[in-house]
Amino acid sequence: MAAYAIGYVTLRNTEWQKEYGAHMPALTAKHGGKLLAKTAPQTLEGSPVLPEAMVVIEFPSAEHAQAWYNDPEHTRLKALRQSGADFSMVLVGA
Repeated sequence: MAAYAIGYVTLRNTEWQKEYGAHMPALTAKHGGKLLAKTAPQTLEGSPVLPEAMVVIEFPSAEHAQAWYNDPEHTRLKALRQSGADFSMVLVGA
């Protein structure tokens, strides 16, 4: 069953993005992931507190998503992301 990693991003600086962007696509693909969305969210209903941007990555399964998140190559990229953004991520299944 497909699983979706949904990230919520508020930027503090952009210095990390070039290096992060150069490596994250290959790491995501390595685990069967596909970036579905990377944009500012829009409210359809209610009054949610929205982050600056959101990302949605589809994986073949929750196990693939967990392997991607826990991959040793991801450790450095997480540190880069955390150096310049407030970031939260959830995982949901289809």
